[in-house]
Amino acid sequence: MQNFQFPDDFVWGVAAGSYQVEGGWNEGGKGESIWDRFVHIPGNIKDGTTADVTCDFYHRYEEDIALMKKLGYPSFLFTISWPRVIPDGTGELNREGIDYYRKVLTCLRENNITSYVVLYHWDLPQKLQERGGWMNRESVGWFENYARIMYRELGDLVDHWITILEPAVVSFEGYWSGLHAPGYHDYSAALQVAHHLNLAHGAAVRAYRETGLTGEIGVKISMNMVYPADPENPDDVFAAKMLSYQANDLFCGPIMKGEYPKELFDYLEKQGVVLPDIRPGDMEAMCPEIDFFGLNNYFAQFVAYDANVWPLPGKAVKTGRPRTPYNWEFCPDEFYDVLKLLNDTYHPKKIIITENGCASNDWVNDEGRCEDANRIYFIRSYLKRAHRAIQDGIPLAGYFVWSFWDNFEWQEGLSLQFGLIHVNFKTLERTPKESAYWYSDVIRNNGFTALPESPGK
Repeated sequence: MQNFQFPDDFVWGVAAGSYQVEGGWNEGGKGESIWDRFVHIPGNIKDGTTADVTCDFYHRYEEDIALMKKLGYPSFLFTISWPRVIPDGTGELNREGIDYYRKVLTCLRENNITSYVVLYHWDLPQKLQERGGWMNRESVGWFENYARIMYRELGDLVDHWITILEPAVVSFEGYWSGLHAPGYHDYSAALQVAHHLNLAHGAAVRAYRETGLTGEIGVKISMNMVYPADPENPDDVFAAKMLSYQANDLFCGPIMKGEYPKELFDYLEKQGVVLPDIRPGDMEAMCPEIDFFGLNNYFAQFVAYDANVWPLPGKAVKTGRPRTPYNWEFCPDEFYDVLKLLNDTYHPKKIIITENGCASNDWVNDEGRCEDANRIYFIRSYLKRAHRAIQDGIPLAGYFVWSFWDNFEWQEGLSLQFGLIHVNFKTLERTPKESAYWYSDVIRNNGFTALPESPGK
């Protein structure tokens, strides 16, 4: 057995997103979001559910925060719903929405739980979408204005800020695959949206520096390793490189270095893609220094060359590894690889794992227990690689499990269970799973004892 002990100041926590857990979708003066619109269109959500109620954190935040405290979870990462606080996206504030978040943050403080607050987790006000949404360059100013208001209204209660979550998903799932709101299918539009999101991040960081607030601010980027299906096949190697540029460097590059991957843009232009409208000063505006890099990671991609796929000639293939119910292959070694890639390429001064976890088919048995051994195995395997990264000098400073509750998982609806806490969506009863208690022990001991990691598994 090996003792996987973490640094004394390592941050442990749990994460969630406003749209996925709050419910109260049309209460308290909240405006409509693009996701409110999207989920109510038949056929968009696989199981036909909505997030109208989901976990009902809007009404049950005191109960849930008390449960976090009882379980010993010292940090909570959550999101502000932009249309809850500014219903039209710009203009008049909704004081009831501001007061709701002040109550949540005050409750966290009273329970000695540190807050990590995300400004944007995909639920753009519908009124802004009707003005062009993220395709409109004015979105940068809309977001900066929103950020400044949040710093002013909530800054005395927020410990750490995060600007934007997973801009790659906003861009390519919302504007290319169409799986996410607003459901478009235009690759060139996705690239322009990516550029505006990068600019919006930079604007929000610079605005924060002007406030005099003393907390930290960072970003929350999804990264995953993209491996060639056949490392000896130069076509597979090329396809994997291009898709890695799109998934990772299209966002890390401008945010961390003020540069886009030139090789990717050169190739896309040859494919007939309209490149983003990059204006003088844009690249410098996207990369103000951040205090931490928030990394979301769940899986690896293995890519085979396919000339019939446009605009990038690659497709993901399965390798025979075990899969989670989300159809993601279990490949924990890629977690170490992506940490090393991030560190070696972009040199962040601090990395926090802002999301990691897995979906599992969980239920409460006749003894009132929810036994989710697969989730424990998944998280433990990833934490072993995190420990190795720290031993190798990578500045990894924290880890958040996704997620605290079972919740609304976007186009999958309520069908996937990522939570440490089981939620009965008919009764809203909460039941901590075995993984919730296991994670409590990890936090209490600042580590765990297990068999040594087995590379290649």
